[in-house]
Amino acid sequence: MALLVAVASFCQNLTGFAFALIFVGVAGALRLMPIADAANVASLLSLVNGVVYLRSHPFEPRWDLLRPLLWSSVPGVVLGLALLFWLDGHALGGLRMALGLVVMACALLLLLQKRRRATSSGAAALWGAGLLSGVLGGLFSTAGPPIVYHLYRQPLPASLVRQCLLVTFLACTLVRLAVVIPTGQLPWHVVWASAIAVPVVAGVTWLHARHPPQLPVRVVQWIVCALLMLAGASLLASGL
Repeated sequence: MALLVAVASFCQNLTGFAFALIFVGVAGALRLMPIADAANVASLLSLVNGVVYLRSHPFEPRWDLLRPLLWSSVPGVVLGLALLFWLDGHALGGLRMALGLVVMACALLLLLQKRRRATSSGAAALWGAGLLSGVLGGLFSTAGPPIVYHLYRQPLPASLVRQCLLVTFLACTLVRLAVVIPTGQLPWHVVWASAIAVPVVAGVTWLHARHPPQLPVRVVQWIVCALLMLAGASLLASGL
């Protein structure tokens, strides 16, 4: 699991959003832990990453972008959690197949993302992206794909996109944990596994910041997409 956390952290630093997708997808495919537990571990580690980022980077919010994303993603997280609790108890195979399809779709979206729009999309697109991200965040702790794909296609500075993503993911993570903890869905072995993984995440991030790999963006995308496609195919096969 430590090796998986290191790989997911490395890809997260390269792409900005792939940690939960890779961790939950591969952990489910290799049956390292139940999908629900893997999603909880990813939530806790994402929270740590977000806090560390905010402490080391100045935050200048754009509320015209953040308000639609936050107001739509929060109820989406609750809906996603409700689906997770039902599917995990009644259709585990279906849950694995659903996650496999999501992971593979995210890989394709990442590859297809080549151009930015000339003009910004309307508020309705932000509401839709936020809602879909919230549902995926509640289901698999992988809120990234819809909102990442949407924001990176807009004519916005990369630093602003990262800030919007960070704030939205932190909000989704906090809501998810606020629902999971009181319902007893966060067992101690999940907390223990997360605590063990924190030094791995911190170490990989520290090394990446001081010795960033000089790889073309397209090469990075292909590496991450290959990992995601393998994980998604394995989940589909195990679900079938």
